[in-house]
Amino acid sequence: MMMSEEGSFAYFTLTQRMPAIVQRVIDENDFPTSIVNNLESLIQSLPNGIVRSLDDKEPDFTQWNRYLEPYIGQRWLNIPWFFAEAYFFRRILEATHYFQAGSTQAVDPFSLQKRRGLETTLVSIRELSTRVNHWIEQAKHDQGNLEPKSLIALLYSVLWGNRADLSLWPIDAGELDSSQEIHLEQNHILVDDTALIAERVARFEGVRMDVIVDNAGFELVCDLCVVDFLLTSHAAEVIYLHLKSQPMFVSDAMIQDVQDTIKFLATTRDQDVQSLAHRLQDYLDQGRLLCREDAFWTSPFVFWEMPEPLRQELAQSALILIKGDANYRRCLGNRTWPFTTAFADIVCYFPAPLVALRTLKSELVVGLGLEQIAALNQEDSEWLTNGQWGVIQFVDPTAITAAP
Repeated sequence: MMMSEEGSFAYFTLTQRMPAIVQRVIDENDFPTSIVNNLESLIQSLPNGIVRSLDDKEPDFTQWNRYLEPYIGQRWLNIPWFFAEAYFFRRILEATHYFQAGSTQAVDPFSLQKRRGLETTLVSIRELSTRVNHWIEQAKHDQGNLEPKSLIALLYSVLWGNRADLSLWPIDAGELDSSQEIHLEQNHILVDDTALIAERVARFEGVRMDVIVDNAGFELVCDLCVVDFLLTSHAAEVIYLHLKSQPMFVSDAMIQDVQDTIKFLATTRDQDVQSLAHRLQDYLDQGRLLCREDAFWTSPFVFWEMPEPLRQELAQSALILIKGDANYRRCLGNRTWPFTTAFADIVCYFPAPLVALRTLKSELVVGLGLEQIAALNQEDSEWLTNGQWGVIQFVDPTAITAAP
């Protein structure tokens, strides 16, 4: 999908959202004038400016300039959408001297928004923590048996927690409402494989599971709650969180964000939230919860271009949860498949069973029926992009490969 199609969400992202994101970075950070000038120059280059190579000569400098070779000299409008987004956020880090020695080295330009993403959803965090603690006590009473209904409820929270994606906030957005309801009507889930997922996970005992994490803030808390439930019930012996190695997409989570989130939970005055935090910290200390980063997660590549070492690593997982809109687009190669295309037909390249949890915030989706699409077009003209509709799609490519 290209950025140049007027009226598309990609075009709107380039012309409206990206400049607003940079302006917010300026407004929310006390950067020196030289960095503010860099950021203002980036705003001015959108959308008709020329794509150039990076000039900060930092760790990924050579890689990125190799990625950029086919696009040097072209306008932003004329490069693929996902590539442009990855390049855009790398340009923000270049502008803020994120990798260079000095006062702004390793300063996350989106840290204020991430912190507010926790502070403004504390009521929802408390409610979710209370539920998780109740479900865990139930599992203990049932001699560790995982209750499928509890897992399904947690998967719903993980899905709707993605609505807090900060890179997709309205331009004039205020603070997130801490009482924001995270559960929409079940009929807003266009593909719902949760029963199938819960049935499979209920048979797990001491397996490895993986989560390809999306956003920090409340969404990360939702992720950590399902991780806690799976580890405490011993459905999973170990869970790997795959995180960004540097700031990206405003709220994408890094290892530091996981640590900061657990610390935030531990310092609240709510006993249920503190209990959640203490269990998570124990799992980190025990090596049952492992945080990993890989350069691929911040690259402009789609998932079928995954490097072989990472592919082999993920192949060891019994189930991989893939979170968020950008990761879903990477699953589809960021291509505009017909909406009726079977999800399994596209992600057959994946090395392990996967679950995609995604609220729709761009015009790419698959696995729908023709009548369903017609009804959606009539009911909600913005169903593809407004974040009010979601999918929870399960595929086991290993079973497809093994079939005669």
